[in-house]
Amino acid sequence: MSGPALEIAGLSVRFGRRSILHDVSLSVAAGGATGLVGESGCGKTTLALAVLRGLPPQAEIAGRISVAGQRLDPLDRAALRRLRARQIAFVFQDPVRALNPALRIGRQLAESFRLLGQTAQEGRRESLALLARLRIAEPERLLRAYPHEISGGQAQRVGLAMAFAKRPALLVLDEPTTGLDPDATASMLDLVAGLRSERGTALLLISHDLAAVGRSCDRIGVLYAGTLVEEGPASALLARPRHPYTSALARCAPRGSARRRGPLPTIEGGLPDPAEPPPGCRFTPRCPFAKRDCRAGALPAATRLDHVVLCNHPDQAWPDPPGGLPASAPREDVVLSAEKLSVRRQGRVIAGPLSLRLRAGETLGVSGRSGSGKSSLLRSLLGLLPPAAGTLNLAGSPLAPDWRQRRRAELAAIQPVFQNPDEALNRALTVRAILLRPLRRLAGLSRAEAARRLRPILDQVRLDPALLDRHPRSLSGGQRQRVAIAHALASGPRVLLCDEPTTALDLSVQAAILNLLVELRDRDGLAILLVSHDSGVIGFLCDHEIHIGGTQ
Repeated sequence: MSGPALEIAGLSVRFGRRSILHDVSLSVAAGGATGLVGESGCGKTTLALAVLRGLPPQAEIAGRISVAGQRLDPLDRAALRRLRARQIAFVFQDPVRALNPALRIGRQLAESFRLLGQTAQEGRRESLALLARLRIAEPERLLRAYPHEISGGQAQRVGLAMAFAKRPALLVLDEPTTGLDPDATASMLDLVAGLRSERGTALLLISHDLAAVGRSCDRIGVLYAGTLVEEGPASALLARPRHPYTSALARCAPRGSARRRGPLPTIEGGLPDPAEPPPGCRFTPRCPFAKRDCRAGALPAATRLDHVVLCNHPDQAWPDPPGGLPASAPREDVVLSAEKLSVRRQGRVIAGPLSLRLRAGETLGVSGRSGSGKSSLLRSLLGLLPPAAGTLNLAGSPLAPDWRQRRRAELAAIQPVFQNPDEALNRALTVRAILLRPLRRLAGLSRAEAARRLRPILDQVRLDPALLDRHPRSLSGGQRQRVAIAHALASGPRVLLCDEPTTALDLSVQAAILNLLVELRDRDGLAILLVSHDSGVIGFLCDHEIHIGGTQ
């Protein structure tokens, strides 16, 4: 194939008055790899769907997209299906949802090979070989399984097998490492790199994980509010970002201890309204370097050694945040302890025995591979999954292993913050109703007292009271996670059990949530037990760490 695997020129996408993408130009060399980063809502997935011609009919699209030298806009439905069948592969962020729950894995994989003209026997043989290449244990057994019977990591590999089956010219990966531990992330990216090298496939990697993009890609494009603000070689862009927004994203990543370094830099404010974007540079309302010329007219594209930045004042380093509250040392009183605790799941002990002690004002990190029992440990501490053996104590008093045997004050004292606020928050309730429930049921307040407590709780997590009458679906990811933390704080707990609370968040939102947890710990003396696979997050937030290796 001559020319780039993907070429996008002047792409703009609108939905009525809402401008989602604006004059985006980007290319991926044949056999090359380009990463696309930016906050949720900046247009990354819209761009990927435009490449697939998968946007809904109401989308107004301008510009040119070519895949393997073939322009997409003149293709009819039949020609487009042929191109998708052989030249483009897409692996979605949630691979389990992308699989048909009613069909066995083997049948779904075989379909990929059938479209290429292979027989059922050939498809099965190729499926087994590809699954083995992707390091799937017992591939025969996996082919007989339904999607709900396999893990997220296995589903991710099945998605990759279906993608690579047709030896595409272009592979699009949408947030493929979200929720994976470092070993699984590194393994998956290495597998993708190996198969790409073997099959000459180009890669467009969409992610908010700068480290993953830097590891896998030759070039990186940075998208902000539908505009490509910076694009260049991966090593140069990460070593010295030229656009203030890229600089801010890079500095939001946690490094070192919060007690020594202070709060993380954050990007205040949010993305502009796509129906009314600001004039000039769209980052102006959030940029500390913005001047009058940034608000007027088109921006010049400054190019240096194949590194393009759309900015009037490039090469500005994002400022450090002002100092926060003085960090306090952990206190001596042990709030929560466990002795020789073993965790059982589906009739089998998967972790332990282990012991832990958590003091007021202290953060204990829990790390380990996916499936090692980290989340099950938290469920045991909550009483949702009674331990197989061992004892629990709350402030020196025995704590029943089953939540149904605990007093209301004990339930209020230990509160969870889960990984996915979309699943943890009741979508049918407003934020007001969500926060009133623990105030009434656990804190025991009257209706009037509970209503008076809402504003102080919102202030605690820095949420606008205007959000009280909105539903979770209308909030951003960071706002939903703050609501989940506010829900946990409403009962006046002494311990927060946080299960991967920042995994699915953009770096800027993650930094704000981590700063909030540090503030709650140091100011209010909360004890926090944090499950995370991110060593940077644990290093920033935690005083101590225990590693769970599982018993497998």
